[in-house]
Amino acid sequence: MVTVILQARTSSSRLPGKVLKPILGKPMLWHQIERIKRAKRVDNIVLATSTDPSDDAIADFAKALGVTCFRGSLPNVLERYYGAATPYSDGFIVRLTGDCPFSDPALLDQLIHFHIFGGYDYSSNCQTRTFPKGLDMEICHYSVLKEAYENATTDYEKEHVTPYIYQTATHFKLGVFKQHEDYSHLRWTVDTPADFELTCRLYGELYPNKPDFLWRDVLSVVQDKPELQTLNL
Repeated sequence: MVTVILQARTSSSRLPGKVLKPILGKPMLWHQIERIKRAKRVDNIVLATSTDPSDDAIADFAKALGVTCFRGSLPNVLERYYGAATPYSDGFIVRLTGDCPFSDPALLDQLIHFHIFGGYDYSSNCQTRTFPKGLDMEICHYSVLKEAYENATTDYEKEHVTPYIYQTATHFKLGVFKQHEDYSHLRWTVDTPADFELTCRLYGELYPNKPDFLWRDVLSVVQDKPELQTLNL
């Protein structure tokens, strides 16, 4: 069983409320969830937000969409992830963040296959980056996440969820999911107003005619219109 846990909050300092900002009339988070649903190897999706009142809107959004929502600590994201993952302790946990509206379901399926059949404890495509920032994915078994939760000690490990696994512990088998081409200079995540402007423009180019576009479709647009590559630098 594979469960995607998607973390989201409204209290982003550079672009508050970004995950619920509309793209073509739908919240950014809605688009990302719809994309994740297309992954064939994903069994469950859980939206992990905080118990802070500022995130009530995210919980309401999840309820309206019929998506499972877990609410936990705002600063201790590792604790939040562990709580969200506990009902799925017999399977694998994928970590995604709600500021990545270009999450690619086919790429997600490839990572899951790579991880399971490679016999890894933890795998990601962002520790050695060859994909654009914004396609970040991490996967581990629940038991590995549980060990991180029980042993992580620093604020950094608790805020960023997985550093204990790939930095502190030495006994885990780590899988590096990468490709020959290097597009790590491209930025398709949403942290700033410029990031959001780029996202809206890319969705405007792609979504109306091909709502199930994949990451290479995005790449084709930015290669055809190189001015977009510098919009959010």
